[in-house]
Amino acid sequence: MKKKLNLRDFAILQLVVLIYTSSTVISKIAAQSAESGKGWTFLLLYGAEIGVLGIYALCWQQVIKRVELSVAYANRAMALLWSLLWAVLLFGEQITVKKLIGVGLVLAGTLIINGGKEQENHD
Repeated sequence: MKKKLNLRDFAILQLVVLIYTSSTVISKIAAQSAESGKGWTFLLLYGAEIGVLGIYALCWQQVIKRVELSVAYANRAMALLWSLLWAVLLFGEQITVKKLIGVGLVLAGTLIINGGKEQENHD
């Protein structure tokens, strides 16, 4: 059985999730450039998005070697929080009560998964 998630692994996991969410930022900027008729910019950004997703895939494989898969996937849901922060900081989107409640539920679930006690096998 893999060890319980420690602070260092949690930070690495969140960094990997941040890498994943940065691909959505690049995607949105690419879409905006396509709408404004900047075809080459769109293609470059689309290529960058694919590159970021490749880096994410490699990092994710390393994370799941260190962390239980169920814990890693639960933490991947934190992408909602990071995406909300990107949307507010980079695109000026508004935070609504519904969004806060949704992210709060995800955070609560992630804390429950991360805070669970490790089960011992007494066979």
